[in-house]
Amino acid sequence: MAARIATFNDWIDLLQEWQHDIGLDRELIERFMPGYTFEAKYGELATPEIYFGDFKGDRRWEKVREIPDQRMRDAVLNMVVYQGDTEFASNEQQRFLVNNAPTEYDLASLVRIMVEETRHGYQMCHLLVEHFGSEGKIEAQKMLERRAFGKKNRLLNAFNEDVTHWLDFFAYTNFMDRDGKFQLSMLQHSGFAPLAASMGPMLREESFHMGTGITGLRRIAKAGVIPVAMQQKYYNKWIAGSLDLFGTDHSGSAQWAYTWGIKGRVDEDKTTDTVDRETLNERARQQFYDEVAGTVARVNEVVEGDTKLYVPDMRFNRRIGAFSDGHYAVDGRRLNDAEWAAYAPTVLPAQDDERVLAEYFKNPNWIAPKGKLA
Repeated sequence: MAARIATFNDWIDLLQEWQHDIGLDRELIERFMPGYTFEAKYGELATPEIYFGDFKGDRRWEKVREIPDQRMRDAVLNMVVYQGDTEFASNEQQRFLVNNAPTEYDLASLVRIMVEETRHGYQMCHLLVEHFGSEGKIEAQKMLERRAFGKKNRLLNAFNEDVTHWLDFFAYTNFMDRDGKFQLSMLQHSGFAPLAASMGPMLREESFHMGTGITGLRRIAKAGVIPVAMQQKYYNKWIAGSLDLFGTDHSGSAQWAYTWGIKGRVDEDKTTDTVDRETLNERARQQFYDEVAGTVARVNEVVEGDTKLYVPDMRFNRRIGAFSDGHYAVDGRRLNDAEWAAYAPTVLPAQDDERVLAEYFKNPNWIAPKGKLA
């Protein structure tokens, strides 16, 4: 495959085509973010040195050719591609929501999130085009050719599923974007300096996305119109999907990424824990799971009545990792195929739930105003 682009400006022409395809046109951006321009942002690094792995103490690599092994260069390229792919995919998943926002405030929040996720993809493609030669240009081009809808060929399956309503969206932004924070935090320790320097601005923008999610979930719970059991189904859906994004257990690729100094632990610059290279994904997944439990506890603060929201067992509905070979209930019980077939619709969104939710959404009070959470 030959690249259609020679420069980053050529790639920007493709970006504008992609924006039109998903409904994120300039007119919508100007309405809520007047004068906004996409740009690559690089933050300051806390230290110029690599501080973990076999190259600890060496200066970070500023150029791809400085990375001492082709396997390492390939691994960095792969990380950039996968990160960028998720950024564009999330916008494609949420493209319907611009047509049915519950309030002007929510539409403004959505547009900001979509713009910032686009900028994150822009950032990754800037790295590809500016640092990875012809291969990077081809990957940057392919980034805008894949689709989470229609072809459904985004690289990670969790990013090929439509987010069609706002309960889905708030659960997605609280859980999936929180996973994004963890992934960006691990990459900010990278020995490849341009990648590490990209993470600070992205993490600052990601905080708004997670804040939108937790606030939206609290507003839904506060309103008390949608039953807690219905809300819970979307928590279950996206918590399980987010857990899968940390990858396989005892991952060899995670071990090599750490050994090579190109992807650290979430808290690599702060922790005094001895590194266990065989359980890097498991450690990050458990940290994420614990943080998610805290967000669900925050939502429960405004839930009236005895029925509360919960975090499903880590084994529930997993498709990647040690628990993907069987079926588990939200309390961790093992289920056979027949039991799971009957059980799944009671704890995960089903087609009939979408119809029932559509009726709840007709009630103008299905979500509380942002200022009514106290």
